[in-house]
Amino acid sequence: MTGSSAAALVPAEFPVRLLARGLDVLVLAAVDVGLGRLMGYGFDWLLVGSAFVFFYFSLLDALAGATLGKLVLGLRVLGPEGGRPTLRQSLRREAFTLIGSIPFIGPILALAAWVVIARTIRRSPLRQGKHDELAGGTRVVQLQAG
Repeated sequence: MTGSSAAALVPAEFPVRLLARGLDVLVLAAVDVGLGRLMGYGFDWLLVGSAFVFFYFSLLDALAGATLGKLVLGLRVLGPEGGRPTLRQSLRREAFTLIGSIPFIGPILALAAWVVIARTIRRSPLRQGKHDELAGGTRVVQLQAG
């Protein structure tokens, strides 16, 4: 990771990660409402919106190492080797975001996925969630000044 020593990287705790996700959700909600107004709130909107959310997280993490919410809070996603995750790792890491799009049962399944992720983050010394494990060992770090 350019410009940061390994000592300046601390595993990011769940609350700050959740806050970053919340900031991202605000951005995504605005886009989603705009899409809905443009194309109507039907099945096509659900598909396009779901794809946008999935690729927002996956592409930004792979290309920049962080989404907008993570950037604001000084978080970065690292791949198993310490650099940015590959696109494949990011796609695997964010696949759970698609669960919520399943009609009728999606929100319940998404909530269950979030509970599993939160529990695994809290139990892991490196604060890796189940989605980080499935991506081959990605992790989120908090950049520290110094």
